Amino acid sequence: MEVTGSTYFGDYVHGRIEGKGRYTLPTETKYNGTMKDGMFHGKGTLYFPNRSKYIGIWDCGISKEGKYTFADGLEFKDKKWHYCDGYDRRFYTEICSGLKPAGISQLTNLDPPRTIPQGCYDCGDGFYNTNTRVVTDYKLRFLRNADDDEHEWIIRTCRKGWDEITGFKPKLL
Repeated sequence: MEVTGSTYFGDYVHGRIEGKGRYTLPTETKYNGTMKDGMFHGKGTLYFPNRSKYIGIWDCGISKEGKYTFADGLEFKDKKWHYCDGYDRRFYTEICSGLKPAGISQLTNLDPPRTIPQGCYDCGDGFYNTNTRVVTDYKLRFLRNADDDEHEWIIRTCRKGWDEITGFKPKLL
């Protein structure tokens, strides 16, 4: 575990991780539950750094069933998912707390939204810097290098950390 940067506190059987314990990954994602032969096995909960969680039943490291809950309390449903669909585009916090008055926009599910560093994008799990092509978490710790597909997706769809005039742009001859 020293090689991967993970930590484990809990039961061992014959020198192997087995029984109840708490496993922390280098990303600060934590698993609290039962283990078998070094893998998630039985009932357990994954706690993510963004305060969301996944409660599940695992079999040899593979989740067999479970429930994902976002940090704001919204539970994901794979069937009949009505949150932010084509008919209702409100954020979950708007559903719980109501809409803002006309002229005051809510840009993200967080209100007020995160301040994005100049020249960066908010890509959902952190900030993306186009110069370095690096995604950092919201505490500015390294998460990953963006490949070409992710780079294009972020540029096309994510919120920018700067103001930009948009509208009609005539073609230059």
